[in-house]
Amino acid sequence: ELQQKVEETEALKMELQMLETERVRLSLVEEKLLDVLQLLQQLRDLNISKRALGKILLSTLESCRDPQPGKAQLFEVLDTLQQELAACELLHRQPMEQAQSPPSLSNPLVISC
Repeated sequence: ELQQKVEETEALKMELQMLETERVRLSLVEEKLLDVLQLLQQLRDLNISKRALGKILLSTLESCRDPQPGKAQLFEVLDTLQQELAACELLHRQPMEQAQSPPSLSNPLVISC
């Protein structure tokens, strides 16, 4: 009976370890998905065309066609999509446009020379 309890304990420990591993994996997927959604929101705010967004998505899916061994395919697709979205020219052009606009003055009575 003692041997059976030890075996049950070991099985429960292994199951707990597997659940913890799955929890960590899901947490990573959730973080990556949140990054992707934030980038999509930024691009939407910049009025990216549906055609450009479609090209990014198709490029992502094409590059993830053959999954790499040892890497979860879902995470690979999300990671690649996040990289493709982050590399979008619109996101990098926006800060430059803001930098070119005249600086806003804190006091409207001050005249900039």
